Amino acid sequence: MTDQLPTSTDLLVVGAGPAGSAAAAWAARSGLNVVLADKETFPRDKACGDGLTPRAIAELDRLGLDGWLADYPTNRGLRACGFGQELQLPWPGGSLPDRGSAVPRTTLDHRIREEALASGARGVENARAVDVMRDGNRVIGVVFAGGKDRPSFTIGCRRLVVADGYRSQLGRVLGREWHQNTAFGVAARAYVKSGRSQDEWITSHLELRGAQNELLPGYGWVFPLGDGEVNIGVGALATEKRPADVHLKDLINVYAGLRRDDWELEGEPRGVRSAMLPMGGAVSGVAGANWALIGDAAGCVNPLNGEGIDYGLETGRLVAELFAAGAGTGIGTGRSYADLNKAWPATLREHYGASFSVARRLATLLTVPGVLKLGGPVGMRSHYLMTIALRVMGNLVLEEDKDYVARLWRGAGRLSQRLDDRAPFGELRY
Repeated sequence: MTDQLPTSTDLLVVGAGPAGSAAAAWAARSGLNVVLADKETFPRDKACGDGLTPRAIAELDRLGLDGWLADYPTNRGLRACGFGQELQLPWPGGSLPDRGSAVPRTTLDHRIREEALASGARGVENARAVDVMRDGNRVIGVVFAGGKDRPSFTIGCRRLVVADGYRSQLGRVLGREWHQNTAFGVAARAYVKSGRSQDEWITSHLELRGAQNELLPGYGWVFPLGDGEVNIGVGALATEKRPADVHLKDLINVYAGLRRDDWELEGEPRGVRSAMLPMGGAVSGVAGANWALIGDAAGCVNPLNGEGIDYGLETGRLVAELFAAGAGTGIGTGRSYADLNKAWPATLREHYGASFSVARRLATLLTVPGVLKLGGPVGMRSHYLMTIALRVMGNLVLEEDKDYVARLWRGAGRLSQRLDDRAPFGELRY
């Protein structure tokens, strides 16, 4: 926390995770006066698998953090296990890097926030946003709760970015709604000592079993951190109609027990943290005249693997690009100017609408009893099919990719969008 609190700013960013810090860094670099506020004091922990896909690596490279990241483990791809098979699937590369990594969120988020501050943003910690001040349809300030050492206070702003995570308390104040008819995720992670923390592959077990050996619609993971420990976790898919009937803390202990010998685990899992994630843009109310939700707050989480760091970094950059073009000022015409309430959802759909639509449709299908039991063994018998699956499940496809897998994935996404009752980031269609 700074000694004297700022009273106003061009751009106020609430939430200093990867999404908020990326937005603050890019906006400050474009010349805006930026305040980056967070309810925690950094470094702080976050429930996450800590994995960085090639898509996230590309964004960290853009930010200029490639040199810093070189000090952390590099992984070659995914070791997929399940249904009697084990496959090593290298990252597909294409227009993205052919490497991944894993960095604890305590370290990663702190470093990206430091980059935002070094870029010119002003940091405010221990600041929990609870309300907004409005002038008509515009937000002109955010109210922060007081504490024992500080009374409540307000920071005025011309524009606002909300990056306060999957719960998005400030998003709810602004009218954000999470629609649970499509797949969402429930997940937990822990840390445990391992004799294989230098392994060159991240590992996912696609045949996730519960305490009674029942097959669950989800997966378990072990991500080597290179420091003597691994991040170990479990995630399950659910919908409003088919909720996930799992106790995550018990399940992570069951999973760790199954992995103990092959991963040379020592001791019990520690630091268990869990989360419930909106996925695939299954939220509406993501923008107003001069404000926008990004990252997890906007439901920018991959429905097929639970990945959100890459989308957080990307949406932070994309919203900053809109601001640099004048968006949210109420001045000018066209998509890049005036109000954000149309420009930001349109931008999100342009970049993620097709892939999120088809991904959440497939994820919802996996929650149907029997689908995973029948389809899992078929897929795991083919290295070729699973290589394609790794690419599309990780959404490792960019617009500049012109190969047949990329074209097929984009085509399936466009078809899926036409069938959606509710488009990603949008309202119901009547």
